[in-house]
Amino acid sequence: MYLNIREHCGSATLVGLPAYQIDRLQSVLNAAARLVYSSRRYDHVTPLLRELHWLRMSQRIDYKLAVLVYRCLNGLAPSYLANDLQCVADLDTQQCLRLASTSTLVVPVTRLSTVGDRAFPVAAAHVWNSLPADVTSSPSLSTLKRRLKTELFVRSYP
Repeated sequence: MYLNIREHCGSATLVGLPAYQIDRLQSVLNAAARLVYSSRRYDHVTPLLRELHWLRMSQRIDYKLAVLVYRCLNGLAPSYLANDLQCVADLDTQQCLRLASTSTLVVPVTRLSTVGDRAFPVAAAHVWNSLPADVTSSPSLSTLKRRLKTELFVRSYP
């Protein structure tokens, strides 16, 4: 059962956008929240987003990317995406013994921070490695989604 790439990669392709472009997308999300609640343009939007249980744009991007990584690691994604990811546990070096039991990903080295860090294997590894173990070790996709949204929601609205 493969995922619809357009459906799940849409937000993931936004990784590494400049902050001003993320802010523009966030303003669209804010306008939608105000529309749902019929609030005025200058009303504070954070309580509305929290009540709707909507993630901020940067967390939405991380959510989609983390779900895509989970699918890759569990054989639910096309091989051309899954082959780009490598677990630290799969390495043969002695330095990685402590991480061998975790689902930590290898972050590939890039030459250009502007383009290279936006590549799927690099961005995916950064997002996946930033998540707590209880999220990354989820037994199913639905459990991962629930735990991931909770984790990112807490990060979004401390």
